[in-house]
Amino acid sequence: MSNDSIVKRLSNVGIFGNIVLAGFKLIAGILGNSGAMISDSVHSLSDVFATLIATVGVRISQKAEDKNHPYGHERFECISSLMLGLILAGTGLGIGYTGINELFFHQEEIKIPTFLPLIAAIVSIIVKEGMFWYTMYYARKLNSDAFKADAWHHRSDAISSVGSFIGIGLAKLGFPFMDPVASLLICILILKVAFDIIKDSLNKMLDTSCDDEFEQSIREYVLSKPGVIRIDVLRTRQFSNRVYVDLEIAVKGDMSLINAHAIAEDVHHGLEHEFSDIKHVMIHVNPYLD
Repeated sequence: MSNDSIVKRLSNVGIFGNIVLAGFKLIAGILGNSGAMISDSVHSLSDVFATLIATVGVRISQKAEDKNHPYGHERFECISSLMLGLILAGTGLGIGYTGINELFFHQEEIKIPTFLPLIAAIVSIIVKEGMFWYTMYYARKLNSDAFKADAWHHRSDAISSVGSFIGIGLAKLGFPFMDPVASLLICILILKVAFDIIKDSLNKMLDTSCDDEFEQSIREYVLSKPGVIRIDVLRTRQFSNRVYVDLEIAVKGDMSLINAHAIAEDVHHGLEHEFSDIKHVMIHVNPYLD
C-alpha cells in the first residue's frame, strides 16, 4: 500500500468515524441529561479537525526538496503536531470550564442521567480505542508525528469516555454532582496528552539533540568501521521525524586522501542505510598522529 493510500485511509477513518461518533454522543448526552457526555461529544468533534490538520501536514511534509527548501518539508509535521496539541488543549479547557460552571454555579440544575449516555460511553471507549490502534499502526509505518498525535487524540477520547462512564454511573447511583466532576477529570486527562504532544513538537522544531541511547548506538556503529580510530565530534539534531548528524572522525594521518575519503564514504552511507531515522550525515575527517 502506497503512502498516499495510507494517508487517505487514515483521513477517511478519522473524519467520518469521529463525525458519526460525535453526533451519536451529542444526541445521547442531550436526551440522556448528561453534561459529561455532551463534553465528550465535543472532544470527538475536535478530532475531526485534528485529522484534517494531520492529513494536510503529512501531505506537505512528503513533498520533495526544492530550490527554496533544500532540506525538505518534514518540519510541517512538527507544525501539524503543534496545532493538534493546541486544539486538544483548547478542547480540554473548554470541557473543564463547562464542568466548573455546572458544579459551582448551576449545581441545582444538574439532572440525573439516563442509561443512554452509559451505552454511548461504552460504544465510544471501544470505537476510539480501536481507532487509536489503527491510526498508530499506520502512523508508525509512515513514521508520521502528526498522525501519531492524531492517534493520541483518539486515545484521549477513549480515556475521556471512561471518565464519562464513571461519572455518569455515579450520578445514576444518587450522586448527580459526579457528572460535572467527570468533565473536570476529562479536562485534566486531555491537557496532559496535549502537553506531551506540544512538548514533543517544540523539541523537534528547535533542533533538539537525540537521546543518549541513540547517539551511543551511532558511536558504536562508527567505531566498528575499518579505518576509524576515534570520534572527535558527534552532534545530532531532530528535524521533525528525521535526524541530521554532524560527525568528525580521525583516521591515520599518513593515509592517502583517496583512502581517507573511502572510509568517510563508508561511514556516511552506512549510517544512512543502517539508521532509517537519519536523513543526512555531514562528515569531516581529521588526521590521527601517534
